[in-house]
Order: sequence, then structure tokens, then C-alpha cells
Amino acid sequence: MWHYLLAVIFIILGILSFFGNGMVMYLFSCKKSLRSPANMFVVSLAFSDFMMMASQFPMYVMNCFGGGYWTLGAFACQVHAFTGAVFGNNSLLTLAAIGYDRYSVIVKAFDGGHISSTKAFIMILFCYSYATAVSIWPFFGWNAYIPEGILTSCSFDYISRDWGTRSFGVFLFVMCYVFPLIIITFVYSQIVGAIRAHEKALREQAKKMNVDSLRSNTDANKQSAEVRIAKVAVGNVFLWLLTWTPYAAVVMLGLFGNQDNLTPLVSALPGLIAKTASVYNPIMFAISHPKFRLALMEVWPWFCVNERKDDDSKSSKTESEAAK
Repeated sequence: MWHYLLAVIFIILGILSFFGNGMVMYLFSCKKSLRSPANMFVVSLAFSDFMMMASQFPMYVMNCFGGGYWTLGAFACQVHAFTGAVFGNNSLLTLAAIGYDRYSVIVKAFDGGHISSTKAFIMILFCYSYATAVSIWPFFGWNAYIPEGILTSCSFDYISRDWGTRSFGVFLFVMCYVFPLIIITFVYSQIVGAIRAHEKALREQAKKMNVDSLRSNTDANKQSAEVRIAKVAVGNVFLWLLTWTPYAAVVMLGLFGNQDNLTPLVSALPGLIAKTASVYNPIMFAISHPKFRLALMEVWPWFCVNERKDDDSKSSKTESEAAK
């Protein structure tokens, strides 16, 4: 029953992931207005999530409907686990990179904090290299890729209690959970603090000048967009914690805790929960973004997206007249 149920759930997740991430990549490819350094990270995240699901989805469903255990051989198990580790870890690091980009724009705006396309490309390349470097070691004898949970998927070994297995588990826990979490927590706490301090300063200044607000409508709209992006990012941090903490807890339990509590189903469900990130990431970081929503309105009007477009032509005209 569980094999069939999990297969159906995974099929739903796969369809949503392919559709959401595919939409983000398509919009980026056909709309020049989206080709900014910040959106390079969003598209890299969409590609990573798309490939993670593409590498996991067929094998997982095939094994669930094919008898409930791994039937594709040892090499396919290693490929399945390795690709899942690379793209999963890369998505985690890309989330940290997106947080750093938002931190640069909002907190370090007056220090020339905007990231260039070249720097964004280097950071994306670093994320992929980092994810590959921490995932490749089982091929060289440090730990191993084996079937996990109810044996329909593969991951690294966190059941054995030898020194090599435990040391690799701790290595992954620090490099792929603790390290990204520290970065994400720091940058988003700084973003929230900067926005609150800025809003407080504006309110105090407006009070001194006996006016309701110091912002023009255009400035208010831009600030509203920045605040929306920051809120989306902070919300994604909590989702990230809810998604990846159960898997990290299961790994630590398998390596150092009471394994009697680590039933096949208990160890299988956190891995499935972690893969839901490939579904909500495009919603949180792209489809909810104002510019992506505007592009969505233009490319697919039937999608029923409502996003107000700023009157850039009017402001440009005013600026040109002032220059004369």
C-alpha cells in the first residue's frame, strides 16, 4: 500500500515540479526583461530542481510500481543517489546565494552591493562545484551509496556505525545543512533588520516634518516590491527548515541515535518531503516575483495573473525634460 501511495504522491510532485520549474526557465529564455543577475540565481535554482526531479522521479516510481524494492542494479543506484545529492545540495547553496544577492541589494545598496552578471555566473558555478565536491566521495570509498528507506530509492549510508560512515555523515551535515543555514539565517535577519530600521527612520522623519509619508507613489511602489521579495525570502527560509530538518534529523538518528526508532517508513518519508522543495521553490522565488508575474501576464494571459505595471515611460519623460 505504501509503495503505491508514495508512487502516486511522487507522480503529483513530479508533474508540479516539471511544470513550475519549466515555466520559470521558459519565461527567462523568452523575456529579455528577466535576464538580470538576480534572476540568474532563480533560473539556476529552477534548473537544479528540474534536474533533481528528472533524475529521481522515473526510477522512484518504477521501483514503487515494480515490486517495492530497488530493481535497477548497483550502478543505477549510485547514479540515482549521486545526481539527487548533487542537485539537492546545489539547490540548498543556490538558496543561500539568492539570500546573499537580496542582502547585497537591500542592506549593502549604498556600498555598491549589486551583483554583476559575471559575479552571479561565478557564484552559480561555485554552487555546482561545491555540491559535486561534497557528493562524489562515496565513489572513492568514503561512505557508499545504497538503497534507503523502503528500498525504492538510494542515498548515502547513514545506518552503519563505522568511523568512515559516521565521519562522512557529520561532514555532509555540516557542509550541506549547518553551513547554508548559517548563511541564510544571517543574510535574511540582516534584511529584515535593515527594512525595519529604514521604515522607522522614514516614519520619524515624516513625523518631524508633519507629513504622512516621505515617499512618492513611484518610490512607494518600488519599496513595496522590495519588501514583498524580502518577505517571500524569509518565508522560504522557514519552508527550507521544515523541508530539510526532518532529513537531517533522520541522518543523525541513524548515525548516533537509537536505530530502533528508524523504521523503513520513517527513513523514507523525510527524503520525499525534501523533494517537495522542487515544487514550492519556483512558486516562492519566481512566480510570486513582480517581474516574473508581469512576464507571465504577457506570455500566458489565460493564466489569470494580475500584476500592476509601473508607468516607466512617464518617469522617463519627466527625467528627460528635467535634463533639458
